[in-house]
This record gives sequence, C-alpha cells and structure tokens, in this order.
Amino acid sequence: MQINANFRERVVVHSTRMPWTPSPSAGVERRMLDRVGDEVARATSIVRYAPGCDFPPHTHHGGEEYLVLDGVFSDEQGDHGPGVYVRNPPTSRHAPRSRDGCTIFVKLWQFDPADRTAIRRETAGAPYTAIPGRSGVAAVALFDGARECVRLERWAPGTQVHLPASGGIEILVMAGAIVEGDAVLAPGSWLRLPADSPLRARAEAQGAHLWIKTGHLADARISTRPFLAGP
Repeated sequence: MQINANFRERVVVHSTRMPWTPSPSAGVERRMLDRVGDEVARATSIVRYAPGCDFPPHTHHGGEEYLVLDGVFSDEQGDHGPGVYVRNPPTSRHAPRSRDGCTIFVKLWQFDPADRTAIRRETAGAPYTAIPGRSGVAAVALFDGARECVRLERWAPGTQVHLPASGGIEILVMAGAIVEGDAVLAPGSWLRLPADSPLRARAEAQGAHLWIKTGHLADARISTRPFLAGP
C-alpha cells in the first residue's frame, strides 16, 4: 500500500473529511495520512480507540512516536492524557488500550535504527516560550535530535511565518487555523512539505496551535527503503 508516498511532493490532507478505516484490532480505527507498506509500514496516521478497546502486545521494531489528541491512551507505562507526547524507540514493546476512548496522532518506522531513547513529555499546562526572530510564535520543545526537531507551536492571530525548512517540514493543526498556499488548514489538517520547500503561512483570526516536525525529510529514500519493492 502506498498513500502520499512521494516524499518530494507537497501534501495537504484534511483528515476530518476522511472516513475511518478499521485496523486488525476491533474498535481501533485509522485515518491514514501517509503510508508505505501494509500492516508493517512506514506510516503517519490519526488513530481512534473506542471505549474499552485495546491492541495486542507488539514490538515497535522501527519505533513509534505519538501525541495524544483527546481522551486517555494507556499502556504499561501508565495513562497518557491530552497533550502527552511519547517516543517509543526501536525494539520497544507495549500493549496499548483505552478505557474511555481516545484519539492519537502516530508515526511508525521513522526512527534512526540505533535510537534507544524513550521520551514521555507532558505538555498540558507547559509554558510556551517566545522564539527569537519569529514574532508572534511561541513553542514547547518535544524532541531535538541530530536529524529532526519536534515541537508544539502557538501562532498569534495574523502571524506571518516563513521558514526555510531545508530538511522538510510536517504540520498537524490541533486548534485554530492557518493558510498555506491555496489551502486553509483547520483542526485535523495535515501538511507535509519536502526538503528545500520553504513554509510560507499565516495564522487566521483565531490564531493556531500546531504540532511541527522539521528536518526528517532530508533523505526520504532512507526512511522508505525497507518497505519498497525492488533493489
């Protein structure tokens, strides 16, 4: 399966307009934003757990990164409420579940294979820090590594943003709205710009709250190779 699998192209997905598709586990559904592979895949998805549902124990051989959007997502590490950001590195294992239901934004098989650093960051109530040189923008850092930077950003109403994003950029709108090119991105909208495509965007009148990742698309061939047919 290949969904938005050309990482050299700009992609905009308005996920709230997409149907939910079932996963192998009853009560767990997905909206697939990008995907290379079948059930074992390099994937970016929004995943919804119905109340009382779980997923069988499994190992994340390529790592898992997720942000809880609503509800409470649980596993052996505890309960993870809205705003919790987690990185489960390659070889990590868990049995996820949700007592009352939840929605998460999740990325699979996108880690450095040698990465063994586990991260859990509680962002609800975390202070946002102004970013020097970017008027109207404040952020909470989630992860800063050699090949990627992940953060939450708040853009004040009307803020104009121009980022070079030489290694690519990916944005999930969590609240508010932004305008990028000819697209208005409302909550649930997802934008992916390839390497060397600068971001030029503007926050709408209500401002915006965003999840942003940069740098990770510098060489998309490396991140997709395990799932592509042929040499």
